[in-house]
Amino acid sequence: MTSLSDLPLRDDLRGLTPYGAPQLHVPVALNVNENTHSIPEPVARDIVAALAKAVASVNRYPDREFTELRESLAGYLGHGLTRENIWAANGSNEVLQQVLQAFGGPGRSVLGFAPTYSMYSILASGTGTRWIAGDRDADFELGPATAARWVRESTPDLVFLCSPNNPTGTPLSLETIAAVYDATDGIVVVDEAYAEFAPVGAPSALSLLPGRERLLVSRTMSKAFAFAGARVGYLAADPAVTDALRLVRLPYHLSALTQAAACAALAHTAEMLAMVDDIRGQRDRLVTELDRLGYSPYRSGSNFVLFGGVADPNATFEALLAEGILIRDVGIPGHLRVSAGTEAETTSFLDALARLSLAVQ
Repeated sequence: MTSLSDLPLRDDLRGLTPYGAPQLHVPVALNVNENTHSIPEPVARDIVAALAKAVASVNRYPDREFTELRESLAGYLGHGLTRENIWAANGSNEVLQQVLQAFGGPGRSVLGFAPTYSMYSILASGTGTRWIAGDRDADFELGPATAARWVRESTPDLVFLCSPNNPTGTPLSLETIAAVYDATDGIVVVDEAYAEFAPVGAPSALSLLPGRERLLVSRTMSKAFAFAGARVGYLAADPAVTDALRLVRLPYHLSALTQAAACAALAHTAEMLAMVDDIRGQRDRLVTELDRLGYSPYRSGSNFVLFGGVADPNATFEALLAEGILIRDVGIPGHLRVSAGTEAETTSFLDALARLSLAVQ
């Protein structure tokens, strides 16, 4: 049987492993930061109706400019954005890949701040863009001085800022984003995949877009909209950026079914986001209870919590898995990450962890 090493793979891809969390069927899956709430039944019916209408014309190519979807996304984001400011693709990972295809590539570099979303370096590798891993401040924070210093010293062509950061949950200030932008002539991408879980009234990088033509703000419908299986990501930026992404996108890259489902969901924004407050509450409960159990949870603006003080992360992971609870070992020594689920799911995790903690004592 032929193995990967037998194939004429690009030299820079040899030895790499693909991204992916364990896909295990367990009663309580809290490992990939999904929204574990189901789509409300009335909304699901409208989405199905929109899909049925779209199916009638799938013999034709979809709207290449996904006009209705861009208008719907611009309306959702506000901030004076129009469809000319909006781009979308099959998940925010594809959006980021297209950004690297347009502005990165061989001889160019992208700076991120480790630990951060592991797909950034994988996307960089796949597009031949050199990955630079900058440091963070204490407790995984990232202040303006540290971020700007890394930009000035490494002179990257692109900077990826995860806000809030994955896997740490750390919020990112607008001051840090502005400092990074002012320190570079390159592209600055703020990945706001978890923005809807921030405290009510927390500012978004969207507010920084006017006058900053090299600033891109990426979002997804996977998390707050409970649309992970539909694969819809998008960004807001200067219209010139969307023109650049047209140069690298595949023809008709968003299917008619994807466009129809996303537009139907966005027509029910209030219902789709009604679960966000509950998820915030479970996240805050995780922080409180993990601290009570003797762990060291970090502040989080997302739908997950990173916690330290884990003597043996692999043993704890396996012990929880044996009880049907799947969380995430993100490779940070002494740490694990858990998504905020429903109240019942969060309770199952906390009760199991409490039993394990007592058993160790």
